[in-house]
Amino acid sequence: MKERLNKEETKEVIGILLKTYPDAKSELNFSNPFELLIATILSAQTTDVQVNKVTEKLFKKYKTPEDFLKLTEEELREKIKSIGFYRNKSKNILATCKILVEKYKSKVPDTREELMELPGVGRKTANVVLSNAFGKDAIAVDTHVFRVSNRIGLANSDNVSDTERDLMEIIDKNMWSKAHHLLIFHGRRICKARKPLCEECPLTDYCLYYKKHSED
Repeated sequence: MKERLNKEETKEVIGILLKTYPDAKSELNFSNPFELLIATILSAQTTDVQVNKVTEKLFKKYKTPEDFLKLTEEELREKIKSIGFYRNKSKNILATCKILVEKYKSKVPDTREELMELPGVGRKTANVVLSNAFGKDAIAVDTHVFRVSNRIGLANSDNVSDTERDLMEIIDKNMWSKAHHLLIFHGRRICKARKPLCEECPLTDYCLYYKKHSED
């Protein structure tokens, strides 16, 4: 059995996903790059729904890095404590805001290298910000993208960075950002972690996971 789909099959898969989820986009609520950066730091190992509940109140009062720096770590913790790893995230957010003020005149930088120097910002978070806030071509590999792309056969890797490389190789660059959202939507709605809803999936003609398990 083959390990990956080819470029033509990948195009077909992306086309089907586009028809299935025409409005696929970030499900984090934000109105500028700074809000997206904070929301994405908060979203690590937490649902977007939970993050949106917290940021709805947070962003009404705290709109800039300077606003956040008026808070102590304890005060910020209190405001985000319904989110996983809130202690660490509180520390990272304030450290990031300090750097934004001191080094970038309170603006969010728009290169991956600069973003990844900010506390709490890894490659995935940097790619989310580049793609959604600045319109740059990037594929952020979160848990859904990793699972779905390796199940279908768009990637064949056992780690996030190799999965990103596989996807960048096989998906046209101008579709990277859109493919990221399509794979997340599919992962949340059909290709679920514990029990994928294969009987509802429009990709069974292509999906290597489905083919393997339907043969068993």
